[in-house]
Amino acid sequence: MVTAEPGDGLLEDFLAEPKNSALDLSTAVVRCAKALGLQQAVVYLADLQQRQLVPLTDVASALPIDDSLAGWAYRTQSLRLEESEAGGITTWLPLVDGAERLGVLAVHSPTLTPLSLRRSRTLSTLLAMMITSKRAYKDSFVRRTRTEPMQLPAEMLRAFLPPRTIGTAHVVSTAVLEPAYELGGDAFDHSLTETTLHAAVLDAMGHNLASGLTTAVSLAACRNARRTGADLPELVQSVDDALSRWLPDQFCTGVLTQLDLASGVLRWINCGHPAPLLIRDQRLLVDAMERDADPPMGLPSLFAERPRHTHEIALQPGDRVLLYTDGVTESRTRDGDLFGLEQFTNYIIRATAAGELAPETLRRLIHSILDAQPGSLRDDATMLLFEWWPPAR
Repeated sequence: MVTAEPGDGLLEDFLAEPKNSALDLSTAVVRCAKALGLQQAVVYLADLQQRQLVPLTDVASALPIDDSLAGWAYRTQSLRLEESEAGGITTWLPLVDGAERLGVLAVHSPTLTPLSLRRSRTLSTLLAMMITSKRAYKDSFVRRTRTEPMQLPAEMLRAFLPPRTIGTAHVVSTAVLEPAYELGGDAFDHSLTETTLHAAVLDAMGHNLASGLTTAVSLAACRNARRTGADLPELVQSVDDALSRWLPDQFCTGVLTQLDLASGVLRWINCGHPAPLLIRDQRLLVDAMERDADPPMGLPSLFAERPRHTHEIALQPGDRVLLYTDGVTESRTRDGDLFGLEQFTNYIIRATAAGELAPETLRRLIHSILDAQPGSLRDDATMLLFEWWPPAR
C-alpha cells in the first residue's frame, strides 16, 4: 500500500481551495513551498530579450542568463545545484510549460534529499502552469520582464504573438524577433493540432504603426481561416482578401507552412519572401527549398497571372527548417559588413552539431547579431526554427 508523505495533504488542501487560484503568484509560491515542506522558493522569469532572469520579488537580484548557474538551468532546461552562501543547498530548476522556457525556480533547503528534490520538481511544474495562466492578464509580469519602454507598434504586435516556443515529443517550433521594443512589421506564428504544425513568418511593408496593423490583420486572417480547417492555399487567400479589402495600400510578404507530424511532409507557400532553409545531418541543403516566389499578400496578388504555388518536401528525422526575414541577413557587423546568409546558417549548423536545444540556438544567435551591430538594427529581424522527429511505430 502506498502511503502519502507528510506535506502531501497540505498541498492537496491548498489546490482544492478555489480562492487560492486567485492569489498573486508571490503569495502562491510561499504557500505552496510551505505546504510541500520546502524552506524557501524564489521564481525568476526571463526578461523579454532572454538576457536576464528577473526575480518576481525584491528579495533577490536579477541574474545573467549567460553567466550564472541559474542561467545554465534555463539554457539547458536541466537541474543544477549550488551551495548557498548562508549555508544549505540551492536547487535551480527550469520553469518550463510544455516546450516554453519561462525562467527558473530557486529552492533553498538545509540539505537535499530525494523527497525534497521530488517536491521541488512538483513545485516547479505547478508554478510553470500558474505563470502561463496568469501572465496574459498580469501586468506585474510584464513590468518585471521589460527593461525599457515599448513603442506602440511593438505593443500591438506582441499582443498577437503566440508563445515563443511550442512543441510535443515529435516537433518543436521556436522563434525570436528583434528589436524587441521597436518592432515595425515583422511577426511569427505557430500552432499545433493533433496532426499538423502550422508555422509562418510575416514581414509587412514599412516600419511604423501601419506596418504593424498590416501584420496584425494578416495574423488574424491566417488564424481565422486555419481554425475553420482551411487548407494552405485557402489560408493564404484569406490573408489576400483581408488586406485587399481593409488595407489596400499595404502588403505583406511571408512564408506559411504546414507540417504533417506523422509523415514529415512539409507544404509551404512563399509570398515574396526569402526561401526557407533546410538543415539535415548538420549541413545546409543548398537550395533545397528554393522556389520561385509568388507575389506578396494583399492587393499585388490580385494582379498575378497565375495562382499561388503550394510546394512540398519530405523531411527526414531530425531535420531543422528555418524561416527568417531579410532583417537577419541584412544586419551589419561592427566592421560594416553584412551578417549574410553563410554566417547565419553556419551558426545554426554548429549549434545543431553541438546538440543545442532549438530555443537556445535562436536565443544565442539573435544576441550575436545584436551584439555585433554598430548601432540599432536597420530592419526587424525574425527567425522561426522547427525540428521534426517521427512518432515511434
